Amino acid sequence: DEFISSPPRKTVRFGGTLTEILLKYEKGDTTDFELLKHQLSDPDIKDAQIINWLHEFRASVAYLTKELEQLVNILLKLPWLRRSREVVEEYLGFLGNLVSAQTVHLRPCLRMIVSQFVPPRITIREDDVDISDSDDDDENISENFDTCHRALQTVARYVPSTPQFLMPILVEFFPFINKSERTLECYVHNLLRVTVYLPALRLHILELIIEKLLKLDVSTPQQDIEDAEETANNCASEEKSTEEGLFDMEEDEDRKGSKVVSPSSERMAHPLAERLDILMTILFSYIKDVCHVDGKLDISNTKDLYRDLVSVFDKLILPTHASCHVQYFMFYLCSFKLGLAEAFLDHLWKKLQDPNNPSVIRQTAGSYIGSFLARAKFIPIVTVKACLDLLVNWLHKYIDNQDTGTNAYCDVALHGPFYSTCQAVFYTLIFRHKQLLDGNLRKGLAYLQSLNFERIVMCQLNPLKICIPSIVNLFAAITRKYQLVFCYTIIERNNRQFIPVVRSGTGGDLVQTCTNPLDSFFPFDPYILKRSKKTIDPMYQFWEELSAEDLENLKKPIKKGVSEDEDDDFLKGETPQNDGVVEIAPNSYESNTRSPVSSIGSPADCYMPYPL
Repeated sequence: DEFISSPPRKTVRFGGTLTEILLKYEKGDTTDFELLKHQLSDPDIKDAQIINWLHEFRASVAYLTKELEQLVNILLKLPWLRRSREVVEEYLGFLGNLVSAQTVHLRPCLRMIVSQFVPPRITIREDDVDISDSDDDDENISENFDTCHRALQTVARYVPSTPQFLMPILVEFFPFINKSERTLECYVHNLLRVTVYLPALRLHILELIIEKLLKLDVSTPQQDIEDAEETANNCASEEKSTEEGLFDMEEDEDRKGSKVVSPSSERMAHPLAERLDILMTILFSYIKDVCHVDGKLDISNTKDLYRDLVSVFDKLILPTHASCHVQYFMFYLCSFKLGLAEAFLDHLWKKLQDPNNPSVIRQTAGSYIGSFLARAKFIPIVTVKACLDLLVNWLHKYIDNQDTGTNAYCDVALHGPFYSTCQAVFYTLIFRHKQLLDGNLRKGLAYLQSLNFERIVMCQLNPLKICIPSIVNLFAAITRKYQLVFCYTIIERNNRQFIPVVRSGTGGDLVQTCTNPLDSFFPFDPYILKRSKKTIDPMYQFWEELSAEDLENLKKPIKKGVSEDEDDDFLKGETPQNDGVVEIAPNSYESNTRSPVSSIGSPADCYMPYPL
């Protein structure tokens, strides 16, 4: 009778009220306290028990001092997220009471909330060994994330200093790049949600995310991505041809579930490229959502986001050599309004012409200007002309200051920014010359003649010797066609003077030709991540097919060790198709002369205000 009438063990209350248990603990009687911890740690604890305990804890938060940190940690480990609505509401109330009365527990509370920003792991054990390797794709995961953000907002409302304590925790909990795509996707998505209600953290969070994206980007060179895609396509083709030679039996249906990446699949074959693609898609969506309210561009929001992203660009992107995809967040943002694109160009121009900046930063700024002007469809030709005017005038002033001095000779260490600017101008002309001449050929030719390319090409600094041969070749063909300047005499003279670089290694002497002494790259080369490229492609200028005459002009070779890797999509004579296999522009080639950090030989400040 006693057994039947007694309640189950899990609902037994030990030692009276919570306050009494805590007071006993202070006096040294730990029996009831240990039973309390045991009950709260029970994995089978019922909702009603959690609610009753939390209700008492809310009324007793004054007792939950630093000395009871162990008990608070047990409370923070309660499985409250996947419980009834009543449990969730009671727990949120408890969190608010706890952090407002005992701010010493703020960090543990924040850590608990942030730890829920990723899907829980499915625990799989085999012979007492944890072999868990997948995320629990819970159908309630979105609702759980919503609740986590409610909890974070509750804490922030009671403790105004929450942002400064939260940021180091967000950095600490960021998943390693080799974690699953789903884990990274959820964490980045939740970080961006935090910026909506804690705007003071937006710059820091964007900086954190883009820093992680950059690590992914530089870990996956375009050549590796293309090789992985080619291998996957070949595997898919072989499997298809094998299947075609078999009888159509029921067992063959199982093959359809194969994980082989097909050419039409949106999934990237390279695992790190797949992660980067997913995260870039999230970043693009975030930029669009922040800048648009009810489907219309919000100028104020867009300007604020532009300032944050330019700051991140200066700190992380500009000093990073040869990243392939991450910098496209600026390309995408600038497509919303011409004023943004012009502001970005002006920003880069100031970086380029400021002699106080390190030479390598000035050179990279020049690469960005040239690539942006060439590739961005949304930049009108009037803006291209304004930028060419600025760049060419700067080049002429540079020549004025240097051409007769003691440093008037070809040296990338002395004149790196000059050569980078020349390359940007040549690259822009290659892509935009048809638009510059369109409509009124006479007027267009007069404009190009006014730029006086002949003086730049013929100067003592000899830019045709330093710029990438593939660009020099096409620039020479175009300028000869329109009789702007004849470059081939200089090119041939440079070829005769060109001396291969001999390096000695463990395998014996190795002869290498330095085809990229500037160590330059084109930051807006074709974008090859399958999902996120759908955002970029509509505003991206692919190279148009070369005419027969242009191809004829290109037959004059430059014997300067041009490697196959240097061929941009414009050198193939074809228009790249959006099928995931895109040609790449010249990248960071082996060079015996690295980008210098000195700014020796820079002209005096010659910034000319221009209505960009």
